[in-house]
Amino acid sequence: MRLDDYNVVLYRNQPDGWVAEVPSIPGCYALMDSREEALDELAGVFQMISEEYAERNEMLPPGNES
Repeated sequence: MRLDDYNVVLYRNQPDGWVAEVPSIPGCYALMDSREEALDELAGVFQMISEEYAERNEMLPPGNES
């Protein structure tokens, strides 16, 4: 699965910063100063979590419905 297979939620974290997260994957989120930084960081977090699941021979939670 790829990050594009998941719904990504992006929202403002008050008073500063942005949060980008994949709600269907526990722990898959990033908090950064800008929207772009949060989305870029989320891609790295997603990759790291994907590798952890693969090392445990587990499937990632389901992504977007087709």
